[in-house]
Amino acid sequence: MNYQISTDSAAEVQASCIVVTIDQSGKLSDSAAAIDSASQGYLQARFAAGDIQGKTAQTLLLPAVAGIKAGRVLLVGTGKETLTATAAVKILNAIATATAGIKGSIALALETLSSNALPGAWWAEQTALAFGNALYRYTATKSKQDDNGEPAQPDSLIWLGSDQSAALAKGEVIAQGVSYAKHLGNLPPNICTPSYLASEAQKLAANGALDVTILDEEELEKMGAGAFVSVAKGSSQPGKMIVMKYNGAADNNTAAHMILGKGITFDTGGISLKPGLNMDEMKYDMCGAASVLGTMKALLALKPAINVIGMITSAENMPAGHASKPGDVVTTLSGKTVEILNTDAEGRLVLCDAMTYGINTFNPASLVDIATLTGACMAALGRVNSGLFTTDETLAGELQQAASYSGDKVWRLPLEDDYQELLDSNFADIANIGGPLAGATTAACFLSRFTEGTPWAHLDIAGTAWNSGGKTKGATGRPVPLLVNYLLAK
Repeated sequence: MNYQISTDSAAEVQASCIVVTIDQSGKLSDSAAAIDSASQGYLQARFAAGDIQGKTAQTLLLPAVAGIKAGRVLLVGTGKETLTATAAVKILNAIATATAGIKGSIALALETLSSNALPGAWWAEQTALAFGNALYRYTATKSKQDDNGEPAQPDSLIWLGSDQSAALAKGEVIAQGVSYAKHLGNLPPNICTPSYLASEAQKLAANGALDVTILDEEELEKMGAGAFVSVAKGSSQPGKMIVMKYNGAADNNTAAHMILGKGITFDTGGISLKPGLNMDEMKYDMCGAASVLGTMKALLALKPAINVIGMITSAENMPAGHASKPGDVVTTLSGKTVEILNTDAEGRLVLCDAMTYGINTFNPASLVDIATLTGACMAALGRVNSGLFTTDETLAGELQQAASYSGDKVWRLPLEDDYQELLDSNFADIANIGGPLAGATTAACFLSRFTEGTPWAHLDIAGTAWNSGGKTKGATGRPVPLLVNYLLAK
């Protein structure tokens, strides 16, 4: 997508479509009023006729209007209240969806919607992200049956008003990271294996801006990563631990901020087999890993002056004669022993060894893990908020601020010592599940035992990493926008 800045009036700009706004009282924005004046009241007549009521994110696409130079007009409702970030994102998503099939350029007269809370740069960044989401298409495993060529879509955006080139460029980069994460998540599990994720990391490193290390299952077993191996050994696909080092700080010795993604490329539940209904969606159990790759891709383009380590711990969780069984006791890389009461609680097993390796090897300034970890978190928060767990108030504030700015929402859930006793085991240092209650919290409690005093937060994205069913089914690319904005603020 190309981006242009223009100071032309809405009536004078040359574009395939001009986007202007109207509120629920019928008040036109200044740009919409200019079009209305040039067209002898055409837009106000549409409101008077009831064609549009100005409700938040309501759209009305109009053909060429006499007196203006744009080929079409998209009139968009902004409601009757002061715009919140949530409402603003809905408006931008509606704009991008309504214009996604228009060939050529889309001019956007949105600057009058900016405020102290939602400045013009925020609108520009979110606009690029909204168009990236609207234009994403999954085609990797579809045969080419359409001889009509690529579907029509815009090739450029024209931002009317002050120069927001930097914000548009940032939004475009984040959108590309989101699309990359979506692509990886949507790939079928016979293609997107742990080895495939390792090859993708190596592709990102091809220009030399990343240092990549791949630890294979055999190496990890020799190191003593028994929790990781207990999951990986049930599959014919070898498990991998992937380490990507981005050194952007002036001093390479500056402590890096680490992000760690769960990459279970398919999760049957192992011996504790999942029900068959919707099991195909367990290909999305690697979306934490996909978000790390998407974030690293964005960082390579943005080139921030920070050091970041992106880690992925990846395996398949399969039932087999040599798979782990409920009741097994394994020794983690930290030396702690774990009683496996349920093999479907495998994510925390691969993560805990990766956390120990990352902390011992790199001594990071902070660690954020991202995982499709628990159905309990999805039950609590649905598909709106990712679950945030941490006892570090500074880290909590940084992640919440990044979530608020990016629109990639989180909700903080409890992580208290009172929950730790639910993980007590008669036969090991810790059990891998804590019973039927507070499942998202006990999973986070499990991980907390491997943080070794490092500032740490856990993002449970089980409800936000993908959408189920129908035309919306697919990976969302979250929380790439949150992670990028969090790291850029370091």
